[in-house]
Amino acid sequence: MMDIRKQLLKEHSKENTNLVVSYVAEQQERFDALMNLFLNDEYRVTQRAAWVVGEIGRKKVEMLKPHLKAMVFNLKQPNLHDSIKRNTVRVLQELDIPESLWGEVADICFGYLASKSEAIAIKCFSMTVLLNITQKVPELKSELQILIEDQMPYGSAGFKSRGKRTLKALEKIQ
Repeated sequence: MMDIRKQLLKEHSKENTNLVVSYVAEQQERFDALMNLFLNDEYRVTQRAAWVVGEIGRKKVEMLKPHLKAMVFNLKQPNLHDSIKRNTVRVLQELDIPESLWGEVADICFGYLASKSEAIAIKCFSMTVLLNITQKVPELKSELQILIEDQMPYGSAGFKSRGKRTLKALEKIQ
C-alpha cells in the first residue's frame, strides 16, 4: 500500500510520477486521495500531484468527473503554481464540461488567455477549452477571436500554431 504523499515527496521525476499514476489509476478511492492532496496540501505536494492529475486526465478522464467542480474553483486561488493551472486546464480540454460550470471555466480561461504573464501552455490549453465552450455558446466567438488575433503577432510558435487552428475552427461556428 503506497503512501501517496510520501511517494510524491520522494522525488520529482517522470519515473516517480508514472509510479504514482499507475497506483492511483487502479481505484477511484486512491485517485480521490490524490485529489485531496492536489486540492488541499502544501505547495510542493500540490505541485507534484498536479503532474499525476494531468496524466490521469489523459488516460482515465472519467476518474476526474467527481472532482471537476473543485478543480475549477481551485483555479481561482491566488498564487497557484503554473503546474496546477497547466495540468488542470489541460484536463479541461478533454472533458465535456457541464453547463453549470461553463461560465466559471470561460471566465478563468479568458483571464489566462488575456494575461501577459501567463505561461504559453496555459494560454494554449485555455484557447482549446474556450473553443469547446464556444461550440456550445456561440456568443463567445467574437470575444475569443479578437483575443487570439490581438496576440498572434507577438505569440510564440506554439501560440501561433494553436491560434491558427482555433481561429479556423471558430470560422465554422455559426
